[in-house]
Amino acid sequence: GGTACVLTGQPFDTAKVKMQTFPNMYKGIVDCFVKTYKQVGFQGFYKGTTPALVANIAENSVLFMCYGFCQQIVRRIVGVDRKTKLSDLQNAAAGSFASAFATLVLCPTELVKCRLQAMHEMQLSGKIVQGHNTVWSVVKGVIQKDGPLGFYRGLSSTLLREVPGYFFFFGGYELSRTFFASGRSKDELGPIPLLLSGGFGGSCLWIAVYPVDCVKSRIQVLSMAGKQAGFMGTFVTVVRTEGVLALYSGLKPTMIRAFLANGALFLAYEYSRKLLMKQIDSY
Repeated sequence: GGTACVLTGQPFDTAKVKMQTFPNMYKGIVDCFVKTYKQVGFQGFYKGTTPALVANIAENSVLFMCYGFCQQIVRRIVGVDRKTKLSDLQNAAAGSFASAFATLVLCPTELVKCRLQAMHEMQLSGKIVQGHNTVWSVVKGVIQKDGPLGFYRGLSSTLLREVPGYFFFFGGYELSRTFFASGRSKDELGPIPLLLSGGFGGSCLWIAVYPVDCVKSRIQVLSMAGKQAGFMGTFVTVVRTEGVLALYSGLKPTMIRAFLANGALFLAYEYSRKLLMKQIDSY
């Protein structure tokens, strides 16, 4: 699921990070794509793909594993049987709880990804003299400068994004599946309803938490150049100096990516889960 998500949406994610961190450099999504292609070529859209793959595979593995556990916790809290189907709202709460665990594996890999994606802009703006163009050089730079805890820059803003965001993510997904099922079992849904439901869930997530993600990207990228303020400090600075709309820079590529990538994510997740369950049942 995580692999499908990254391969589908990586160019749009790259545009998002660039526009979030350096909104004054780009007039919009088309301008960002054109300038990126002219300056660093097609490979520029796939900067940070390796850590993005690691991040998404790790995050979604932990997320969906914990989602199952958290569904059982919700069942205990509301006092129902282990096999009882949860409501869409209860599933949303379980997804929100699960995201807190996924954040711990996501934050370090996402920091490396964001830095690689915005490396060219950091050099152009004069914030750093020479950029690190490989995953290993970024990892080594973080360890040398800040130690292992340096990978958790932006942890609080990642948590602030993930916990409420995944409430809307799983809530939107389950609500959409309920709509398409219209009385039937959700497990009987075909690929098109699953794609649309995943896309709707991803869109709900990003609409709800986009400003928080913008602040997170700034903290993780700009901390390369020196000490960076925390979540509230960065948030207030952006609003004061650039205005509220700066927090929504890069929203368009994010929404395109959210629908495509999360549709692919849930389609791959549901079908791989069914395949694995068949394998288990056959034993």
